[in-house]
Amino acid sequence: MFQPKKQTPLTKGEAYLKAASFCAYQERCRQEVREKLYTYELPDQEIEEILEKLETEKFLNEERFAKAFAGGKFRLKKWGRLKIRQELKMRGIPEAYIRKAGEEIKDEEYIEVLYHLLEKKKNADRLKSTIEDKQKLLRFALSKGYEQDLIWEGINNLFTAK
Repeated sequence: MFQPKKQTPLTKGEAYLKAASFCAYQERCRQEVREKLYTYELPDQEIEEILEKLETEKFLNEERFAKAFAGGKFRLKKWGRLKIRQELKMRGIPEAYIRKAGEEIKDEEYIEVLYHLLEKKKNADRLKSTIEDKQKLLRFALSKGYEQDLIWEGINNLFTAK
């Protein structure tokens, strides 16, 4: 019966090179890199040393990660600020960086994207001006992470505009 070879543990230097390559491929947060380093079965002290070195050498930067994450999720997945904030918190990003990342999304573009999402959903589902249909739109936009007051404003504009 075939048995795979047991992988030999990586040295600290080898782990650093792999982690640097991991960070260079795309922006990463400290938590993601830490989890990757744990898979190399390194002692906690070495993991922390590698993380510090990656930050010193600018491979790892949580502010840069937060801004890239927020911009990407907003532009590509059309996520709202609340969902982006929640995801960044779950990744252990400091509050100051989360705030800066939220500021990267311009208010006019944010409202425009929300209204476009609402209009697209209304047309796709052939929704009318009933309370049930408006609630369906509300639930949809809330699940995307948009603020309730902005959603209601958008829904009201959508059904009053001709």
